[in-house]
Amino acid sequence: MIVVADTTPIITLMKLQRLDLLEKLFGTVIVPNAVYEELISNTNYLDEKQMIIDCPFLKRLEISDRQSIKILREVVGLDAGESEAIALTEEKHADLLIIDERKGRRVAKQMELKITGTIGILLQAFDCKILSQEEILSYSERLRDSRIRISDSLFALILDHVKKMN
Repeated sequence: MIVVADTTPIITLMKLQRLDLLEKLFGTVIVPNAVYEELISNTNYLDEKQMIIDCPFLKRLEISDRQSIKILREVVGLDAGESEAIALTEEKHADLLIIDERKGRRVAKQMELKITGTIGILLQAFDCKILSQEEILSYSERLRDSRIRISDSLFALILDHVKKMN
């Protein structure tokens, strides 16, 4: 399975101290250069930078189709990480793109790419018995209480899903 990730889901999973979920669910996760640079460029987060540099399952790749990135950035208005993640997903015929930002998700859906986000990763980990009911509810609450936007309806869907699985 080929999986590509954008920046925000990786950062969010790092904040939850559950970056390991990506490896447990997918083995290797590909990140384009722009995403990698976004992850390691902030000098305020040196520990996180080292975690990314040392991460054995995140594989950095260069995109050959620079024109598609230019179109996604200039015409659609996506940032560098989102543009490269979407372009790399298409270029590598990836099975899944992990992306959270609404605009990027909308563009990926229009391009008929299969997507998930941080919440989708948590739910998949729960379904695979990697996370317990208590863990997924705790992580969802933490995300909801942070700057990560989880609507009431999405939170209700998470609760409903977790209850159905038990």
